[in-house]
Order: sequence, then structure tokens, then C-alpha cells
Amino acid sequence: MKRALLSTMILSSLLVLAGERRTAAQDDSRILVNVVLVQLNIAVTDRKGNYISGLKPEDFQITEDKIPQKIATFEEGNEPTRRFVASGPEGKMVEQAVQQPAVDGSTSSETAHATSAAVPPVSTGPIPTGANVFILFDTSNYMYRGFVFAQDAIADFVRSLEGVSRVALYSYSRDLSRGVPLTSDRPSVLRGVRSTVAGDDAALYNCLLMTVKDAAQLTGRKAIVVFSNGPDNASLVPPEDVAELAQSTGTIIYMISTRDAQAEPISTAVFERMSKATGGKAYFAKSWKDEKDAFASIREDLAHLYSISYYPQPNPNRGWRTITVKLVGENAQKYRIRTRDGYRVLKQAQIASAAMPSASAESATK
Repeated sequence: MKRALLSTMILSSLLVLAGERRTAAQDDSRILVNVVLVQLNIAVTDRKGNYISGLKPEDFQITEDKIPQKIATFEEGNEPTRRFVASGPEGKMVEQAVQQPAVDGSTSSETAHATSAAVPPVSTGPIPTGANVFILFDTSNYMYRGFVFAQDAIADFVRSLEGVSRVALYSYSRDLSRGVPLTSDRPSVLRGVRSTVAGDDAALYNCLLMTVKDAAQLTGRKAIVVFSNGPDNASLVPPEDVAELAQSTGTIIYMISTRDAQAEPISTAVFERMSKATGGKAYFAKSWKDEKDAFASIREDLAHLYSISYYPQPNPNRGWRTITVKLVGENAQKYRIRTRDGYRVLKQAQIASAAMPSASAESATK
């Protein structure tokens, strides 16, 4: 009897293990796809370059590889984020009440339209508001002559930022220095500006790639403002790789270039392409006043962006996806739109393990 009982137990165990193996095999054969929330930062201007405010979600039409998309969140400038969900048999998008953190740390439900009353409020975690801004300051040997003036321009820019959640100050020469990580403490950022010192050759694209990787971990609006006084003469990565990663992670790049960079046509063309690809702008400053005007223009741009996100509809394309944003109705022809024109589908591991330009550059950032 003991032998029979032992044989029965062993047989049962083998059957259980076999079932687990079959389940594991079945799981291995399944394709798991992560749902990615695509974030678009959109500038809308008239033909004179004046920003257009007051547009509504229904004024925007978004397609990805010609597949219509449904807006999940909508934010204008520094206004609170509005979230939308599909409701009813027709899947009409209605605004959903969200749990937003109050000043005292508690949560409160807010919604703008009575049409969403039938949709129960849900806790969605932190709602991204404002923008996270990384300032990447050229402290290479190109900057010796105008170093103090550049520090003044950056300091004025930091003081003037409104509706921005956090600011980080990075600097670069041959290596990247994360002088002040993202913080809402503006005085600490200003102290970081004044503590920067000029240094070695310029590895702009190496260091910009690492800055994009840092920004890629964030949700909501994120922008990198590059202040460069010269061409790149020490990087190992091409600028096209940097631009593509910024596009694919929804990071805007603004470039402010001064006289030394302007003297090299290749750098001028690269700066323009990179900023345009990410939905940003490139500025070429010939004087101290031009530098201040460029920073003021970036501040205005950040304050007037429409931030729209969506969950991509089923799409077999696992490579580059083309995004098209249009205005519908009577505004379709009157206004101009600036945003990124697509992204490449990336896994989180690809963002985290993007090729590093050199061990020395990485070690200097710790």
C-alpha cells in the first residue's frame, strides 16, 4: 500500500510538472505588446507666427500611419490636464473626472463637462502638468570668450520660466556633467549656473544623447534647451541617432547656437534638422541680445504648447510610424502646426540601453 501510495504521489507530481511545462510553453508562444501612450507637443500659430490659444480637443485630427487616433489627454499651455475615455456603444470620447492631488496632498475629483458625469472618477496616478526642462550648457573651450554672458542669459531664462514643474542644469565639454538634477528649487539651479566652468573639446551629440535618455524616463511634456557656442568636435555618435531617440520618446529639443557654430554650415544644418524633427526650434544668435531673445522665445513656446496624448490603435508596423496632425473645420487652412512627425517603436530596455559613446563620458556623470 505504501508503495502504491508513493507511486501515485510521484505520478501526480509528474502530471503537475508536465502541466506547468505546457502552460509555460503556451505562454512563451504568446506575443506580448506593451501599450504605449504617445505624447505630442503641438505649437499652433497664424501666418505671422502668433500663437493660437483656445483650441479644443475636437479641433485636432491625429492619424498614425493613416490610422485615426482617439485623444486620451489634452492640455493647453499651463492649464490642467484633461483626460478622455470612450463611452457608449459608439465609443464617443467624453471627458473623465480624474483624481488630482490637492494643495494639502489629498485628492479631489474635477471635470469640465456634465457629459462625463456618467463616467465614474478614477485614480490615474500623477497627472503630468507643466513641463520638465533640461538645460544643456556648452562649457567647452569654444565658450571662453562669452562664458559670463552665457551664464547671465541662462540665469535670466531660469528665473522667467512659469508653468514648468522642474528644471535641470547639465553642462558638457568632452564629458557630460549633471550639475543640478531635475528640481523645483530654482535658487539651486541658479547656483549651479554660476558654478559652471569652461573646459575641454565639445562632445555635444554624445552628451545630448545621455540627456535625452534621462528625459525619456519622464511622462508629460519634456524639453531640452541646448546652448552651444561651437560645432561638435569630439562625439562618437551621429546626430541622427540622437534626433531619432528624441522623436521616439517625445522629447523636444531647442537649439541656441552662437557665432562659432554658425561659422560651420554643417553644424547649422544639423541643428536645424534636429530641432525640427522633435517639434522644437533652432536659433542662431549673433549677439548678447539675440541670446536673450532666443531664450524668451523658447519660454513663450513652452507656455503655449498643446499637449495631446493617445494610445495607438492596433498597428502591425513595429518600425517607424508616421504621425500627422491636422486642424479640422474653419481653422484648417488658417493656422500652422509644428510637432514631431513620427516615432520608432521602442521597448523600455532599448531606451535604457542605448549605445553609450564612451566609458569616460558615462563615468563623469555619476
